[in-house]
Amino acid sequence: MSSENVQTKWGQFISLIIVFFFWGFVGSANDILIPVFKKVFTLSQVQSQLVAWAFYAAYFVGSIIFFLVSLKMDVLQKFGYKKTLSAGLLLSAVGSFLFIPAATMESFPFFLTALFTVGLGFSIQQIVANPLAIKMGSPATGAHRLTLAGGINSFGTTIGAILLGIALFGMGDNKNTTLSLEDIKLPFIILGLAFIVVAVFMNFSKIEDPEKEEVEVVKTAHEKFNILDYPQLYLGMLGIFIYVGTEVTIISNLPALLHTTEFGNVLEDAIAPFIALYWGSLMIGRWNGGVNVFNTSNLVNTALKFIVPALAFGVIIGANIFAAHDVSSFYIYPIWILLFIAVSFVGGKNAGKTLMLFGISGLLMMILGLVWPNPEIAKFFFISGGLFLSIMWPSIFDLAIAGLGKNTGKASSFLIMMILGGGVIPLVQGSICDFDISHPGGIFGITWTHFSYIVPLLGFAYLGFYGYYCPIILKKQGINHVEGGGGGH
Repeated sequence: MSSENVQTKWGQFISLIIVFFFWGFVGSANDILIPVFKKVFTLSQVQSQLVAWAFYAAYFVGSIIFFLVSLKMDVLQKFGYKKTLSAGLLLSAVGSFLFIPAATMESFPFFLTALFTVGLGFSIQQIVANPLAIKMGSPATGAHRLTLAGGINSFGTTIGAILLGIALFGMGDNKNTTLSLEDIKLPFIILGLAFIVVAVFMNFSKIEDPEKEEVEVVKTAHEKFNILDYPQLYLGMLGIFIYVGTEVTIISNLPALLHTTEFGNVLEDAIAPFIALYWGSLMIGRWNGGVNVFNTSNLVNTALKFIVPALAFGVIIGANIFAAHDVSSFYIYPIWILLFIAVSFVGGKNAGKTLMLFGISGLLMMILGLVWPNPEIAKFFFISGGLFLSIMWPSIFDLAIAGLGKNTGKASSFLIMMILGGGVIPLVQGSICDFDISHPGGIFGITWTHFSYIVPLLGFAYLGFYGYYCPIILKKQGINHVEGGGGGH
């Protein structure tokens, strides 16, 4: 490991990545709650997608509030990283505890309010934790720390679905298929208490607050800034909106797809392994991308690009076997993982090329999922969307802020606001799924729920286009952006 890596403040960093784990854990828990709420409250598919809407709209609202407050005072300068992060954690704890009266009252709007509150806390945590991860050591290794934190986030999403599945339905022979909202209380009580423990831990940790000299940077950045002057930014904002929306919509609507007769009528209690495999696919991709954190020879690096995804896949299979799930159908999935590894080698460290290739690959996977005659195979084409989305975030971010100089901070806050796509795009796909009720008979010989995967197909098409077109824009501005630092590798 290089001397730069040694400078990383690992004690502080490890306490911070617990927060990243929580984001992932709750994100995948939503995917278990969607089919549960749909059945208990007799919701349409588009109504059930309000779960994703409440959670991701909170990010948007939280970012706007934070932005407006920062025009009057710099929150991080006034309160510091620790207090701001702790406040976000405590707000998420309040949201978790709101699940208790929501379950007692059996109120869907109350559940949405609780989720919105958790998400509001997360938006504060996101704004603080991302730059903090970069600053916990040498600037040269900042992007690597963020990739590593992203890998921990994906680990949270992978096991979150399995643990909540066990909490709600039990495991093995003791599995119950009857749904009770009472069963939701305990996991969220535990989650709320965990938020409080981490908030207290954060407050007493040795995380250093921002240096006061940064105030000057904030003051000078209030000069006129016009988004329309930077096509890489406004097209990148649309890119983040579509990226998060595509990531969320594939999995939010998967329980409805698997519940169709065409796809085997999979019930709510059997959905957790598929959710874990999808989020696990993002973990496989990010762990693969994080290999470059370590200073190794080309030969070792290449070997790790195969070994690390294999280990990540082993984690997914192991967690499911622990929960007594039958995952024998998953053993074909390494075919998709090898395809992903091949594409990542071709993309290399070039952010634009990586994004374009992964966009095209995701587009092909969605087409094959729509036309493949065997549903047992078709579902894996849709799930593999997670692999090709896995390292898009840093590539989009990297391209969108290229050449922005002192306006980089403002540009970042606009990009974070675009997480709103995770709430909007699943509603669009959910409304197409509901055509199965209003217009039975399907389209092109498949159900409307199956056809609804045209939505992520279009999402991948735009992301591939942005990866192709953005470097052309940058070249016209005289910015040579071949080696993208955040290109996902």
